[in-house]
Amino acid sequence: MKKVTIYGHRGASRYAPENTFASYNKAVEMGADGIEIDVHKSKDGYLIVCHDERVDRTTNGKGLIKELTLKEIKNLDAGSWFSKEYQGQQIPILEEVLEFVKRKDILLDIEIKNGPIFYDKIEEDIVNQVKAYGLVEQTIISSFNHYSLAHIKNIAKEFKTGILYIAGMIEPWNYAKKVGASAIHPLFLTINREIVKESQINGIMVNPFTVNGEEELKLMKAFNVDSVITDCPDVCNRVFNI
Repeated sequence: MKKVTIYGHRGASRYAPENTFASYNKAVEMGADGIEIDVHKSKDGYLIVCHDERVDRTTNGKGLIKELTLKEIKNLDAGSWFSKEYQGQQIPILEEVLEFVKRKDILLDIEIKNGPIFYDKIEEDIVNQVKAYGLVEQTIISSFNHYSLAHIKNIAKEFKTGILYIAGMIEPWNYAKKVGASAIHPLFLTINREIVKESQINGIMVNPFTVNGEEELKLMKAFNVDSVITDCPDVCNRVFNI
């Protein structure tokens, strides 16, 4: 059986505050092959790594990322909400994460957050930064906004892309090819053995999210998926290395 690629979902977000370096480091320590992150844009045009459109849930601040400057965002505490142990963790910018990925020599899944709030030229900005760090081969770009992914392929055909979806999709491999994607990133509950097999026969990787439970991970292993996106890289490693 081929080795599955393990992506830490926002790092090892079961064990440390999501999308912080504490979480990314823990994912690497737990044997993840890469990390999955989310990207927005600040008021002053920086690529901000945070899941939500707002900073309210994961920091001690309030407001939309698009209405805050980098300085305002960097002054927020992004760790205390999770545990006092992580007080002072900051929201990263994409360049900082790219430096980390290059230094650790790991893989990267960048989820573009582009809707319901839309960011002008976010695709171009991400492409340019990934290229600047020489990380095209180690990166896949995913999104629920498939127009963003089609645009990525128009401006930089060398990038791998993955369509995120949560529906039970008919022949997702054909849709992926239509979008020019390299992979499907389905909610794990929506796939079965046939979807995985047919996708792979058609040259489309299958990288389900967010797979955390031991039984669910065993099922993904039985399906022979290409990658797993998980909050628990340690559990994933244990299941796939049995």
